[in-house]
Amino acid sequence: MGTQDASGDEDCLFCQIANNQSEAEILLSDDELVCFRDMKPGAVHHYLVVPRRHIDNCKTLQRDNVSLVERMEEMGRSILQKNQVCDLDDIRMGFHLPPFSSVPHLHLHALAPASKMNMRSQLRYGPQSHWFITVDKVLSQLKTGGKVK
Repeated sequence: MGTQDASGDEDCLFCQIANNQSEAEILLSDDELVCFRDMKPGAVHHYLVVPRRHIDNCKTLQRDNVSLVERMEEMGRSILQKNQVCDLDDIRMGFHLPPFSSVPHLHLHALAPASKMNMRSQLRYGPQSHWFITVDKVLSQLKTGGKVK
């Protein structure tokens, strides 16, 4: 399924962050996930939630990963609320479809406010983007078909 053990891939930037082998500031974490700021934010609030275990991308997810994706979404919402984002209807949460993933390690983008994203960010993360899939759509596809299309 495109996963590795908890030690991850030593060349993977997000594995390094998840294993505290980088200077990135971890904003939230638990045994399974870490959350940090995106280095190239597409919105005032732009956070990434990544699993500690290396998973290549959203296309490698399967039906048994539904709870992982739900926990990723929960952490994304939590970091937005922690940072005073009150309108949770004005957010974008999702994944880039390969080959448009900047880092080949599963990562959920949590962005707010979506209504204030510039044109470039809209193209990358907005509803009209052909390479950004919302977390809701990923969960729906996993629950009904067992994989992300």
